[in-house]
Amino acid sequence: MSASNSKKLLPLMVGAVGIVYGDIGTSPLYAIKECFNGHHGVPLTRENVLGVLSLMFWAISIVVSAKYVMLILRADNKGEGGILALMALAAQAIEKGHRRRLWLMLFGMFGAALFFGDGVITPVITVLSAMEGIEVATPLFKPYVIPMALVILFFLFFFQNRGTAKVAKLFGPIMVVWFIVLAITGIWHIGVDPSVLNALNPIYAVSFALNYGWHTIFVLGAVFLVMTGGEALYTDIGHFGRKPIARAWFCFVMPSLVLNYFGQGAMLLQHPETVKNPFFHMVPEFLLIPLLILATMAAIIASQAVISGVFSVTRQAIQLGFLPRMTIKHTSADTMGQIYVPGANWAMLVSVVILVLTFQSSTNIAAAYGVAVSLTMVLEIMLVLFVARMTWKWSMPVVAALSIFLLVDVVFLVANSMKLLQGGWFPLLMASVIVLIMVTWRQGRHMITEKIRAQLMPMDIFLMSVESIHRVQGTAVFLTRTPEGIPHTLLHNLKHNKVLHERIVLLSIMVDEVSTVPDEQRLKFESLGHGMHRIVAHYGFVDEPDVPRLLELAGRSGFEFDLMDTTFFLGRETLLPSKTPGMAIWREHLFSWMWKNAASAMEFLKLPPNRVVELGAQIEI
Repeated sequence: MSASNSKKLLPLMVGAVGIVYGDIGTSPLYAIKECFNGHHGVPLTRENVLGVLSLMFWAISIVVSAKYVMLILRADNKGEGGILALMALAAQAIEKGHRRRLWLMLFGMFGAALFFGDGVITPVITVLSAMEGIEVATPLFKPYVIPMALVILFFLFFFQNRGTAKVAKLFGPIMVVWFIVLAITGIWHIGVDPSVLNALNPIYAVSFALNYGWHTIFVLGAVFLVMTGGEALYTDIGHFGRKPIARAWFCFVMPSLVLNYFGQGAMLLQHPETVKNPFFHMVPEFLLIPLLILATMAAIIASQAVISGVFSVTRQAIQLGFLPRMTIKHTSADTMGQIYVPGANWAMLVSVVILVLTFQSSTNIAAAYGVAVSLTMVLEIMLVLFVARMTWKWSMPVVAALSIFLLVDVVFLVANSMKLLQGGWFPLLMASVIVLIMVTWRQGRHMITEKIRAQLMPMDIFLMSVESIHRVQGTAVFLTRTPEGIPHTLLHNLKHNKVLHERIVLLSIMVDEVSTVPDEQRLKFESLGHGMHRIVAHYGFVDEPDVPRLLELAGRSGFEFDLMDTTFFLGRETLLPSKTPGMAIWREHLFSWMWKNAASAMEFLKLPPNRVVELGAQIEI
């Protein structure tokens, strides 16, 4: 590798350490503890410690290193990752209207809904785990763990609207220090009892499973916690790229994590009394407070990374038509990815407070965490296998061989499902509610589009009568959902004002199943005659519609616009739920409520308010 490439790669690797690996990097706070001290913990014996460490090492190697880094990172959608990007990539291989597309959409919706649940659970379990470390210093602080966690979480969400552009530069260096501390403390204790390194041999994992039989499935639910956050490797590929993420993992993150887990195991063999919170017993007492401060900072960074990810997934879901329009604010003038979604932020804060007050400890919330992530991993590998077969055209034997990853994920899902009553129900309930909202919104929008399409006047009939209508100066842009016919907004304007502008543009904005559409492919023009034109604008699901910039782009193609001489006409439909065939009446009311409270199209499309005319209509659903 050349020196110049190395200089570019290193900052990206540091950034990936701060953002991508914040979640999995805080797993040492609670993973080992849950294996020996959780709801289904095993007795603390040498054989059990070596068996658990072996299970952890090989779980990380198979699921994170082999599956995510070597396979799934290849499945980017024009550089973008995440469950919705993967769903869109898989859907490209199926023609529209096919039943399999519906299943892919449901997979994507449920995966995104689980990620929203992850955005709630991660801050809770990481911050609670860090705060519980204060009990190691003195039990007197135990009553203050939950209040302190709530204060930190409140401020974390309260300051989201300020953005993280300034402090985000510190995320990478802080997490680098964190992983170095993980490695050093691990090496220190391994030096006391190097025999724990024998657990690198998979025979110890096999022996553990044979010894405990079916009870092993319960232990795997706790072992799985070492991988929570591994799915972030794929989610954040659009920010850093595959190579920096992979290099950071193999060269720095994975060795640090493995060393710390093995160090905790060695310490437990020497000091079994530390089993209630082994991580914070890894340092001398005089270093406990600095470690607690560093752990709290790591927990906040891990939480921030997931919260920012939820904002990004929310925007993708809105673009793909899964959620209503929401207010989206940019918190950085330099970085387009730095966004703030108030609706998602306050919904997460309310959920976080409920979660803390309901579960009250990291041990109790660990069950919910495992279910959410393991189910997400199952959905992702199923979509990747579909892409490998249908899009990449890999042979059936190769895809069948890769199905071993699906089998491993299903085993971990079964293991985590054993904890449904201990908290695993929470992410499933939350995801089901969000999927219901998504399905209702998507189906309702489809019903609205079909109603509007049925009311469109055919273009040829309108053009036959346009000669007799009085024309006025200026340009009128009519936003229309369907790139055909004459929109009702134009007909309403004509009915009330009895005139047409000398130049009329029918503008339709379409979102394609790709992450982004380059400017040179964004616009398609069609001249309809009589001063009328149709423009169809294509966007990807991470692009942001911006109509003024769109008109500027059209000007470069020879279609000039004077914004001060242009009027934008929007439809504002009022929905009337009815008993006509469609959705259940309660879902129609839900859809009507979401429609009414969605962010305005004017704001979402960045239209100048003083150039917009809204025309109302009533639609029965």
